[in-house]
Formats: sequence, structure tokens, C-alpha cells
Amino acid sequence: MNQVTDIVINSSKELLAEAIKVIPAIITALIVIMLTRYAADFAKKAADKVGRKVLESKSLQLLLNKIAHNATWVIGIIIVCVIVFPGLSFGDIIATLGLSTVAIGFAFQDIFKNFLAGILILIQRPFHIDDQIIIGNYEGTVERIDIRTTLLRTYDGEMILLPNSEVFTSAVRVRTAFKQRRTDIEVGISYDASLPQARDILLQTIAQVEGVVADIPPEIDIVSFDDSCINFVVRYWTSSRQPQVRQIQTKAMIAIKKALDAANISIAYPVRTVYLYNQEVDNHNNYLPAQTEINSLKEI
Repeated sequence: MNQVTDIVINSSKELLAEAIKVIPAIITALIVIMLTRYAADFAKKAADKVGRKVLESKSLQLLLNKIAHNATWVIGIIIVCVIVFPGLSFGDIIATLGLSTVAIGFAFQDIFKNFLAGILILIQRPFHIDDQIIIGNYEGTVERIDIRTTLLRTYDGEMILLPNSEVFTSAVRVRTAFKQRRTDIEVGISYDASLPQARDILLQTIAQVEGVVADIPPEIDIVSFDDSCINFVVRYWTSSRQPQVRQIQTKAMIAIKKALDAANISIAYPVRTVYLYNQEVDNHNNYLPAQTEINSLKEI
């Protein structure tokens, strides 16, 4: 019994001695963690100042802040590990991190793919915040470009989250890349109208519509002879923002209809001519037209 007691006492003494030896390392590690916290905040503020001076993109500035803050914490944690575990070297830590990175990379390859695509989008800047773009079947205004997703607000108020890898590899149509955008309106004029007169009326009318860019002259083209009309295309330029494009198009169509009505020029509608025959059968089973009536049916 005394022997067991001695073993327990000796083991306790050894554990206490080891704990006393580790206490300075633990205190030092706690101090390093506290210093790392302040260093991370300082690195974040410094990165924010540098980012505002060097980078124009707010999303890229935010990315720089996160990288500086997280990198400082990673370095601090590595130093703490070395202090608490003296036998652990930087080489061992780096090797462990390398193996862990490979395993995590396979497990979260889609996340990392979107992360890298987000960084490339922020660096290349094919579009900006508040741009109106079309990606695949989605169209809207760019609200935010995050590390993993690009957020679109559609024109009817819905939010679309697109993975950055899809955005980076897809064809992107930036509708607000330039200040002005062209709109085409097709107008069908009846065959009995004077084409030069109709063209002059369309040109004068579209030039007077509020919102149409005056610096770029509008164009009126005759594009085709249809079954029941001659097709004109009115081409004019407006602001590239979708609300302005839509509102000015409505004004233009109202003004065109009003101007053509005032000049007694009709916007043609489809006309079909139907021939009706009364047919009689002769002795040889031949069909003979007995009477012909011609009616013009107009479809509105």
C-alpha cells in the first residue's frame, strides 16, 4: 500500500514539475495571442489605407483587408504553437499545413474555384458595382461582388446569386459599359404612303422626343417589303440605363403614332385577299368555276 502511495506522489510531483515548466510558455503564448490581436487590427487598418490609395474597387479593398487580417492571425498562431510545443519546428508546421491544404482542396474544390474566380473578377474588373449586365438567362444590376458569388438585383426586385466561376467563364453582356445605348423600333407603313414623307416625319418626330441623345443623330432605314407594309426601322440613342431606355421607348412610340396619324399615314396591318368560288361538277367530274366573288378580309 505504501508503495502505491509513493508512486502516486512521485507521479504527481513530476506532473507538477512539468506544469511549472510549461507555465512560462503558456503565459508567453497568451501574450503573443494578445499581441497578435492588436497586430491584426493594425494590419487591417494599414491595408485599408493602402487599398484606398492604390485600388479603386471597394470589393478589392475589402479583400485586401481580409487577407492582411487573416494572414496576421495565421502567423501569430504558428508562433504560439512553436512556443507551447518546443519540439515542433516551423518545417513540421509547414509540412502539416501542406498536407492539410491538399486534403481541404479536394474537399472544397468548388469553393476554392469560386474564390479564385472572384479574385480574378475583382482584379480584371470586367464590370463594376451598379452595372446592368446579362449572364446567361439572368439580367439585372450588380449589387455586390463577393469572394464566392456575384449578386444581381433583377428589374422586378429579385436577388440572384451567381457563382463567380460561372460568371468568370460565361459570356457577360454589360449593358451599361458605355453612357449611351441604341434602341431600334420597327414601324410598318402602308404601301399607299409616300416613303420620303414618312421617312422625314419619323426623323423629325424621334429627334424631338425627350431623352433621345442629340449628339448622335437618329437614323431611319427602310429594311424590307412585307406582305402588307413597308418596314421602317427607327434607330436612336439614349442613356444606357434600363429604366430610361424603357421610358423613352414608350414616349417614342406614342409620338410616332401621333405624328403619322396627323399626316394621314397609316401604320399597316396584315391584309389577306380570299377568292371564293362556286363550283359545279360536270359529267366528266371536272370542276368548273361558275361565279367568282372577291372579298378583302382585314385582320386587325
